[in-house]
Amino acid sequence: MKQFIGTLLLLLALNGVYAQALKPADEKEAIDFTIKNFAINTHGSLGGLKGSIVWAPASLSTASFNITVDVNTINTGVEARDNHLRKEEYFDVAKFPVISFTSVEITAADNAYKVSGNLTVKGVTKVISFPFTAKQEGAGYLFEGNFTINRRDFGIGGSSLVLSDDVKIALKVHANP
Repeated sequence: MKQFIGTLLLLLALNGVYAQALKPADEKEAIDFTIKNFAINTHGSLGGLKGSIVWAPASLSTASFNITVDVNTINTGVEARDNHLRKEEYFDVAKFPVISFTSVEITAADNAYKVSGNLTVKGVTKVISFPFTAKQEGAGYLFEGNFTINRRDFGIGGSSLVLSDDVKIALKVHANP
C-alpha cells in the first residue's frame, strides 16, 4: 500500500512539472488588431483578459487555453470611434460583453506551436487555427501569435464598402502561476 501511495504521489508531482496552471495577466494591449478603414490601417487593442492556461510543452495533449476578453476595453485611440464600436452594429457589448477562445488541440509546429480552437465573437463561434510561440519568463510564459479573421463571419460592421473584411490580430499574452 505504501508503494502504491508513493507511486501515486510521484506521478502527481511529475504531472506538476509538465503541466503548469497559469492565469493571463490583465494587460492593456495584450491583443492588438489592425483593419483597413478607407484604405488606411486602423489599429486598436483589447484587454481585460481572464481565464486559464494549462501549459505543458512536454505533453501538449494536456495543454489548454480558455480565455475571455472584455470587449468594453476596446481602444483605438479615438474615444468616439471606440464608443461606436461598442454599439449593436459592431460588437454589441450590451449583449455580448466578452470574446472567448477555447482551445481544442495544441501541436508542435516548426520551432513553435499551433493551436486550434473555438473563437466566439458576438455570439458566433468559429474554429480557428494559428501558430504561436511560448517563451518562459521567470515563473510564467509569454505567448505570442498572429492570425486573421473575417469580421463579417462574426456579424461585425455589416456590409461596409470602406471597411476591410480582414482583421489582423496580434497576441502578446503574459501568463503567470
